[in-house]
Amino acid sequence: MKKTENNKVVEINNVQYEIVKDEGDCFNKEDLVEKITDYFDPYDYIFGDYAYDKVRLKGFYEKNNKKATNINNIAELDNYIKDYCSYGAKYFLLKKTNK
Repeated sequence: MKKTENNKVVEINNVQYEIVKDEGDCFNKEDLVEKITDYFDPYDYIFGDYAYDKVRLKGFYEKNNKKATNINNIAELDNYIKDYCSYGAKYFLLKKTNK
């Protein structure tokens, strides 16, 4: 597995992602192989959190991306975690490194 300056880089379905955050050491590549479909192709980031031992995924755009809105702007990630994730939930954030 490659590493950037501080983070690991993983390849899932022929796309490279940098693991930006891994809160609770929960990132598991095997959980994502079938879940990261072409639906996530346009997104710059994929956020995943675990609820009831299942991973939930959400796509986010860079804040300067013209497709970014309040619900999918990476600048709003902290609000999303606070509003939509269970308190103390384990989560991870992947950033697409090749487009």
